[in-house]
Parts: sequence; structure tokens; C-alpha cells
Amino acid sequence: MKIHEYQAKELLRDAGVPVPLSQVAFSAEEARVAAAKLIDETDSEVVVVKSQIHAGGRGKGRFKEHPELGGVKVVKGAGAAKETAEKMFGSTLVTIQTGPEGKVVNRLLIEQGMDIKQELYLAATLDRDTGRVTIMASTEGGMDIEEVAESHPEKIFRRSVDPAFGLQGFEAREIAYKLGLDGKTARKMASFLVKFYDAYVKYDCSLLEINPLLITGAGDVYALDAKATFDDNALFRHKHIEALRDEDEEDPAELEAKNWDLSYVALDGTIGCMVNGAGLAMATMDIIKYFGAEPANFLDVGGGATEERVTAAFKIISKDPNLKGILVNIFGGIMKCDTIAKGVIGAVKEVGLEVPLVVRLEGTNVDLGKKLLGESGLKITAAGSLREAAQKIVEMTK
Repeated sequence: MKIHEYQAKELLRDAGVPVPLSQVAFSAEEARVAAAKLIDETDSEVVVVKSQIHAGGRGKGRFKEHPELGGVKVVKGAGAAKETAEKMFGSTLVTIQTGPEGKVVNRLLIEQGMDIKQELYLAATLDRDTGRVTIMASTEGGMDIEEVAESHPEKIFRRSVDPAFGLQGFEAREIAYKLGLDGKTARKMASFLVKFYDAYVKYDCSLLEINPLLITGAGDVYALDAKATFDDNALFRHKHIEALRDEDEEDPAELEAKNWDLSYVALDGTIGCMVNGAGLAMATMDIIKYFGAEPANFLDVGGGATEERVTAAFKIISKDPNLKGILVNIFGGIMKCDTIAKGVIGAVKEVGLEVPLVVRLEGTNVDLGKKLLGESGLKITAAGSLREAAQKIVEMTK
């Protein structure tokens, strides 16, 4: 699960991590009031108006309706903040991560202007090779870290953290020194890093990223930006975080799948996949690519799916505008093949499917499942193996 920058900063602030003064706004008037308050508190007219969407590259992005305006704008005065907010609200921001369709901005973060001396990069994530949290830091803050990793990998420093002890002071100081910091700034950075790591663990994050991490002229350290992604399997421990979910920022199909307890990820291909089991789903996607096509989704209906869930899964796949065909690949264990067949038949009748459909069933009640499909009177192509099923659906969609 992802949250907005302003929400991530609130969590960091609660964990003791220094962040700039800021306030979220849901209207241009709220933006003006927030800016006026910040100007009064900081005795500086400089404020920053920041679009809040679930995508990076906002500063370099541009609004479709206002090509001259980026997603992050430094302004002077509360009036200028309101004027900028009026343009941003309801407009579509296109960044390198949104794709050409962009995302509509419905909320803004009004933040104090900062004295920027240096911008760094900092992130914590799980390294599955070591089974440990890894701290990544770089002097190339404010840039796309993917570009840095490709062109200057030596500028990214990594530190694996022992989960039994957490991030120790000497490790935090080492990272600070690697970033070229010294004196009181290095000490402040070390303190920042320990609190940052503790926040990652406390909130069960899968990614906690600050880009840029700010060093001010006075040598202070602030999280100028914040990106947080959480492990969905741990959200039952953090109801206050789960309540931060912004459904307007999520893919409607993925959101509907979540409501049905389905594992679904939309992709860019044209062949929809409905499979039970993550491993079998990956194999199905691979063999579709092997025969020259691209999967339109990853969808695992799980081992104990009901007929209703199967029907819902089929409907979700069918809504993809790029869909040219569907491959159902089920190995019946706990999941019975006749249940799958009933769900597919019901969904096809309800949706009125207009693209080719290939079904491969094996396992529990397979004969009954095939019989139900054969007697349905629907245009369903049966396959005896995964290879045959993939070949058929690829041929039928060309």
C-alpha cells in the first residue's frame, strides 16, 4: 500500500524524524490559509506548493492544462500560493512515472521554503537475498535514483542491518561519513538515520525513501520529500496507516480485486490470465511470452476461491480495454475444476465475452469441469496442456 508524501511525513514526524513545517490543502483557499500560517511561523514569504499524487518525478512533470507549470512550485506570499493552487487543483499532472495519461491532482502540500545547501538520497528496503533491511544512500539526491544506479553505481552506498541489533550508532556514522559529512552535521545525520530505520521497522514498510534528503546552510538535516510503501500483510497491525489509503490513486481493477481477496496486477499485454497459485501464474505468463504475446495481467484466484470469486475475477480481466483473449489455467487441488467451470460459465454469460477464451483444467473434478464447459454452449476452447493452451490463445489473438 502506498500513501501520499504529506502522510509519510506525518508518520516520520511522529517517529522523531525532522521534516519541514507543512500543511495539506484540499482547496485553493485552504492553500492560501496554510501558506499565510507558514509565513507567520517562519518569518519568510517563501513557500512551496507540492502536488500530492502516487508518482515520482513531480518536480520535472508538467500539467496538461498548464504546460508551463510543474508539479512542485516555489512561490512568494500567500496570494501566489493560492493562485498556483487554483491552477493545480483538478489538473492532470504527467510525470515519468504516471505515463502519458497522467494523474489528476486533488490535494496539495503547502510547505515552508528551506535553505538548501546539499541534496542527498536515502532509502530503506528489504534485500531478499540477505533477508535483511538495507539502507541505501547517495550524494546524488534530487535525481532519479535509477539513472544514478545505471550511470554511477559507485555513488550509491549500501549498508545491511542486522535485525537482532538494528542500526547501530557506529553504522549510522559510517553512512554519514560516506556521504561526505563531518562535525555536527555528521552527528545529526547519524541521529536522523537511526530514527529513520526505526520508523521503517515500526511501520512495517516495504520501502521508505527520502529524495531529496536536505542539508541546510546551518548544517541541519531534513526529509524534504518522503515516499512510503507498506507490506499489505502487516496492515492488520496498523489500522491508522490502512485508513490513509487513497482509493482515487489506485487502479480500479486492482482495488476491486482486493475487495474480492484476489491477487491481481494489471500489465501492458493483451492476453488475460486467470490462474490458481502464484507459481503457476508466473509460468503461465512466461509461456505466453515464449509464444510471442504479452500477458495483460497477473491474477491468482487462490486455492479456495468460490464460484463468486471466480466470476468476479473473470469480470475484472474482461474490463481491460486492450484485451484480445483470455487464458484460464487451473490445477485443481483444494480448488475444484467444476467450481472454476461454473464461475467461468456464469461470467461469460453475464459479461457477454467477445474475445477468444481458452481453458485448461487439471486435477480435482477435472472431468466434471470439462463436461460443464462442453455442455455450456459457449465459445470456449479446451486445451489438454499448458503448452497447447498458450499456443492456441496466442494464435487466436493474432
